[in-house]
Amino acid sequence: MGDAVKLSKVEAIKRESRYLRGSIAEELRQDSSRFSEADYQLLKFHGTYEQHDRDTATQRKQRGIEKDYQFMVRLKVPGGRLTADQYLAVDELAGRYANGSLRITTRQGFQLHGVIKRNLKATIAEINAAAITTLGACGDVVRNITTSPAPIRDPVHHELERNAKLLTEKLLPRTRAYHEIWVNGEKVALNGDEAEPEPIYGNTYLPRKFKIGLTIPEDNSIDVLTHDIAIIALFEGEELTGYNFALGGGMGMTHNKPNTYPRLATPVAFVEPDDLVPAVQAVVKLQRDHGDRSDRKHARLKYVVEEKGAEWTKATLERYLGHGLGPPRPMPPLQVPDHTGWHPQGDGKWYLGVPVSSGRIVDRKGERLRTALREAVGRFRLDPVLSPQQDILLSNVAPEDRAEVEATLKGHGVLLAEDLSPVRLNALACPALPTCGLALTEAERVKLPLIAEIEDALRRHGLERERMSVRIVGCPNGCARPYTGDIGLVGRMPGYYALYVGGDFEGTRLSHRLVDKVALKDVVATLEPLFAFFARERRPGEAFGDFCHRHGPERLAPLLAVTDQAMGERRTGTA
Repeated sequence: MGDAVKLSKVEAIKRESRYLRGSIAEELRQDSSRFSEADYQLLKFHGTYEQHDRDTATQRKQRGIEKDYQFMVRLKVPGGRLTADQYLAVDELAGRYANGSLRITTRQGFQLHGVIKRNLKATIAEINAAAITTLGACGDVVRNITTSPAPIRDPVHHELERNAKLLTEKLLPRTRAYHEIWVNGEKVALNGDEAEPEPIYGNTYLPRKFKIGLTIPEDNSIDVLTHDIAIIALFEGEELTGYNFALGGGMGMTHNKPNTYPRLATPVAFVEPDDLVPAVQAVVKLQRDHGDRSDRKHARLKYVVEEKGAEWTKATLERYLGHGLGPPRPMPPLQVPDHTGWHPQGDGKWYLGVPVSSGRIVDRKGERLRTALREAVGRFRLDPVLSPQQDILLSNVAPEDRAEVEATLKGHGVLLAEDLSPVRLNALACPALPTCGLALTEAERVKLPLIAEIEDALRRHGLERERMSVRIVGCPNGCARPYTGDIGLVGRMPGYYALYVGGDFEGTRLSHRLVDKVALKDVVATLEPLFAFFARERRPGEAFGDFCHRHGPERLAPLLAVTDQAMGERRTGTA
């Protein structure tokens, strides 16, 4: 018999937590700015991360002052759907308890940043009072479920929205610790296993975070294949025929650890309409029982699928489900429509997709976006939808109100889709510094000036109207999906990025790493020879990512103008 596997430290914390209670309630009452290490881990399940302002950390240490601890609170918003009242309530909390901004995530959630410990309980309690939860927005459970953001009133989109909410309800952690700590304060007596509240997760929950995306081939704006479970609904006209399940997607990796890597989900099975919930629950249980609990960097479902194979995965899934499944069915190619600008909803009303740079809803000099959205939502009773492109869709606009809604936004300096280039519209960035503890370098704070430089370079080659996705992240965990799409910049070390190209806008192919380390100041100089080559040699209608994929790194690398450091690493084979 082999040696027992040594579990990670977090597994012990979860096991001993009494279903995510730990000592959070007791620590909330203490006059301190942070939590213990164990509770730091458990807080994630409750929807909050303890962070600190990394800009001031060194200076404060030199002065003998503790770090500026603060909390990010993440809301779980299935499919990004909010009512007008919910949006206004969260906006009010952003001003009262947070740093005056709301941030749309690439998974259709909301984040509040800068909440201090003494305001944490009130913040989460008031989010719940608005009929929104933070439970399971982070942690080793099923996170926010994404779907097409389009608020189109037809049977297809109705089914997507209904299923996103249904799956959220069925997969929400059942522990009563959340309401006990944050909402009503009533303690629940536990009596060993007799009080087991987690029939799907068990008392140690999943080995790692778990993401589910649900969409249709006509709208892959959620990058469905980057999810642990990619659910693609198939319709004949307006009649649902079932779902193709692809398993094992995920973006996260660790530099210099070859057993970690980004991966797109593998098509595994076709699931009948009535089997959606049990099939999803079966996949979650499969990951619960077979995921790697010894190494959190190797704990996602993608490693199980990659190492065990699709045939084993399907057979094991069938055992959990209790019956066989058919093979995936043929389906149309995945597409990514543009949800910015004006679109009819199909019920006589309209929705307006408003671009939000890096998802940050805040008032800046010259653009009072937060004020504008608050005024438009409140005055016209618009129900917002948060998009996977970090934009916001204002739904239920009456035809007679279109001009006034637009005037309200523009009156506060808000730029709409027609004011922006395609590359600016389709750029994503994670928060990175100064709040994310994992960030190796900048992302959100360098996005706008970097995109402006890229716009200039594209204009020099007649490519200014080219639809192209640029995704910038501060570390290799890949929260802004840098390994799909046309160009990915992945934080490598302070001031440097790994450069990825060759994915596709539709999210069906991973990009390849072209340069291991390029300085921020050299990014555009490194890309420009590729733009020139693309403008000169592209095939009719060929996209930039497809062009880079066709030529591959062997043809592209010699064209680059890169830093001496990156060039030296290429010559010595370390890039």
